[in-house]
Amino acid sequence: MSREYQRPLATGGLRLHLNENTGGCSPRVMEALRALTREDAAIYPDYERAIDAAAARFRVRADNVLLTNGLDEGILLAAVVSLRGSAPGDPLEALIVQPAFDMYAACADAVGGRIVDIPPLSEFFFSVQRIAEAVTPNTRIIFLANPNNPTGLSIHRDTVAAVARAAPQALVFLDEAYADFSGETMMPQAASGEIPNLIVGRTFAKAYGLAGLRIGALVATPEILMPMRRAIPPYSLNVFAAAALPVAVEDEEYYEWYLSEVRGSKKLLYDVLTRNAVRFWPSDGNFVLSCFGEQLGMVLEELAARGIMIRDRSGDPGCAGCARITAGVLEHTRRVAAVLEEVLCGARR
Repeated sequence: MSREYQRPLATGGLRLHLNENTGGCSPRVMEALRALTREDAAIYPDYERAIDAAAARFRVRADNVLLTNGLDEGILLAAVVSLRGSAPGDPLEALIVQPAFDMYAACADAVGGRIVDIPPLSEFFFSVQRIAEAVTPNTRIIFLANPNNPTGLSIHRDTVAAVARAAPQALVFLDEAYADFSGETMMPQAASGEIPNLIVGRTFAKAYGLAGLRIGALVATPEILMPMRRAIPPYSLNVFAAAALPVAVEDEEYYEWYLSEVRGSKKLLYDVLTRNAVRFWPSDGNFVLSCFGEQLGMVLEELAARGIMIRDRSGDPGCAGCARITAGVLEHTRRVAAVLEEVLCGARR
């Protein structure tokens, strides 16, 4: 069965279904983009300033960082390096703890690896034992997300370390796409080699609002990054991305403002969901997974009729009846909260 990523519709309305930054990028980013010339567009970009800016932001050395065309390219690179050499009768394996971001399976499948899904336990409890039991001599990569997408739940760093010890022959890919919102990271452990088979993936799409420019990063020891540097195209980031990144990370005031908006938005969503007896999982990301049960179809339809898109996650393992709602700027969250109140109260009458 193909594990191709199904790109959701993303046109018009209030987009609360793709975990985008609903406030947009820093105004300083737009100034930097407008300053680019026709000549800048005509030459291959230099990445030194962007790499140094990312390394400074992550508090690691420049040789611990590999910039990628969105974190998706980083996931693909990790899959290529880990799973190449898979044979039809004896494929190398990727372990994926479900529910999970669809790109892990899509990339592992694309390069011929065998996908081993680890189904969720009750309340999405994370079990190191179940992962250890699934490890075989052919296990070459384990995908984890911290915080998880779509649940928003975090994994303790000791747990990640235990997973890495359970499969020393495998790369542990820790996707920290939403770590800006949790404030927790394992980049120091990855960059120093304290956990020698750990690589961390980061993105500038969420907290920095650069999803349209496609900028991601991998953080690990130089030894782990070396085969990926050989596999990545030489000019993976375009000139606009290279110019935007240093400016975006320098604008700490805008960054902190957006994190504050997300915290306030999550509280608004928690309040409206609690009042209407909708189960949800407190999230360390910029979204909230909510279980509407049998009302899910009605909620999705009513929100769409009002121009609000949230993400149906009911097909994910363990997520029956669930939708994921992006928590962005407060103005947008007040709108979706008011509509949810109206729809859910109306359904009880």
